[in-house]
Amino acid sequence: MPAGILLYACNREQMKRINPTSGCNRARPCSRLGLALLLLITGMEASAASFDIEISKSQQELRVIRDNEIIRRFHISYGRGGTGYKRKMGDNKTPVGNYRITEVKSDSRFYYFLQLNYPNVVDAWHGYRDRLINARIFKEIALAYKNKQMPPQDTALGGYIGIHGIGEVTQEKLNIHRRYNWTEGCIALKNEEMNELLKYVSIGTHVLIKE
Repeated sequence: MPAGILLYACNREQMKRINPTSGCNRARPCSRLGLALLLLITGMEASAASFDIEISKSQQELRVIRDNEIIRRFHISYGRGGTGYKRKMGDNKTPVGNYRITEVKSDSRFYYFLQLNYPNVVDAWHGYRDRLINARIFKEIALAYKNKQMPPQDTALGGYIGIHGIGEVTQEKLNIHRRYNWTEGCIALKNEEMNELLKYVSIGTHVLIKE
């Protein structure tokens, strides 16, 4: 893989290195937490936004959807960690699941940055089961998900996942974007495609990421 790919990592400077097992509860996960997980998922309200976003990693495609109709398609690059679920910081994988846009940043080094509410409660449950986070962090993430707030971003599960552009445009970057999945877990579009995508999204827009 070209060395240039490593120059374009997703918001690495914002992520703190931590001991993935520090403070973890090493007892078996509590079944009541599993029940709470199910209640939170089934109790969430449907998106009130006019458009939804659907991302297919296998097809490298982002789709804008309204009333089950695809309005717009964009080619994407995703995490260079490959297929599979994101489970921890540093695995360079793009998460799979249901998320929402929680913030729109116009001052990102990757042009616009649409931050998602990763980790969600499912991600947190796997992290707790695998003893990457303790019960207190699980509850913080679950409460944030229930209240549609930003979950903690600096846990062993990782954070700062979103949809962004490629930043300053060069031919090398465009070639890398066209040929490789180069991010640390985010979803990347070309800058002009981000401009187009911004017409359809807002805070709270539902984003479904599929394998």
